[in-house]
Amino acid sequence: MESIAVGSGTMPLVGLGLWKIDEADTATAVVDAIRAGYRHLDSASDYGNEVAVGRGISTAIDAGLCRREDLWVTSKLWNTFHDPKHVAAACQRSLDDLGLDYLDLYLVHFPIAQPFVDFADRYPPGWFFEPQADAPSMELAAVPLSDTWRAMEELVEQGLVREIGICNYNSGLIHDLMTYAKRPPAMLQIESHPYLSQEALLRTAASYNIPVTAFSPLGALSYVALDMASDNESVLDEAVVLSAAQRVQRTPAQVVLRWAIQRGTAVIPKTSRSERLIENSSLFDFSLSGDEMAAISGLNRNRRFNDPGVFCEAAFNRFHAIYD
Repeated sequence: MESIAVGSGTMPLVGLGLWKIDEADTATAVVDAIRAGYRHLDSASDYGNEVAVGRGISTAIDAGLCRREDLWVTSKLWNTFHDPKHVAAACQRSLDDLGLDYLDLYLVHFPIAQPFVDFADRYPPGWFFEPQADAPSMELAAVPLSDTWRAMEELVEQGLVREIGICNYNSGLIHDLMTYAKRPPAMLQIESHPYLSQEALLRTAASYNIPVTAFSPLGALSYVALDMASDNESVLDEAVVLSAAQRVQRTPAQVVLRWAIQRGTAVIPKTSRSERLIENSSLFDFSLSGDEMAAISGLNRNRRFNDPGVFCEAAFNRFHAIYD
């Protein structure tokens, strides 16, 4: 599988996204993915399944399917641990759950600081500060992102992580980050798919030599069950995608993932089905024409499915936009 340079390492362009994989299915999904050739796993404390991810990694290593050094494992710092005095402990908790000595990449999950929640009280903490309150709501903490980033940099110095990066940042936050970062971000992870092509943000990242990983690269599929997308918003049904799929004799999903790879982003599609694991990683023996790339990019409608400015108010009783 092809890779890209990320900091001082190399990361496979296709990874297994672990968001929304049921904990009971996670270990098996990880083993199946590694057996199918995956070496890139994208996790996060907020997903609530890192212990199971760790079991899958351990099982795969014990079975001789891979070595630890063959894997690229990403995790993410949750919002409630932004205060510098909690960053290392949060990272160590993910390491303990995953059964690892280091992470290849650790990302700031959202540019949103929330009040600290002790591990003993609730883990993962989620978005509510007091979920049992009569009227629970999302709360914010006064922690500058610059303070959080300096604590992230210390994780590299401590040997807990190899590389650090950011998720869900906009161009303005990236410009600001680059004025104070002693260690520039090694990765930007963002929602991106043909309905949300993010061209300006990709160009901003490229101007700072920051590689990009696209989450939710197939668009609405992960969001319909959460009532964050409708059934008629599938990019896989678009005529230009279907036409390209017919020409290259691949599935619409493979065409959309190839579009993402061909425009320079890594992808982390989610699946727990073994046949889809193979399909989602079989992207390197065909290519899309320039016209097909342009037509798929032309589907952009700036449709963001994972938008705190929408779901925080709907689910957590507080309006909190981070994108204009």
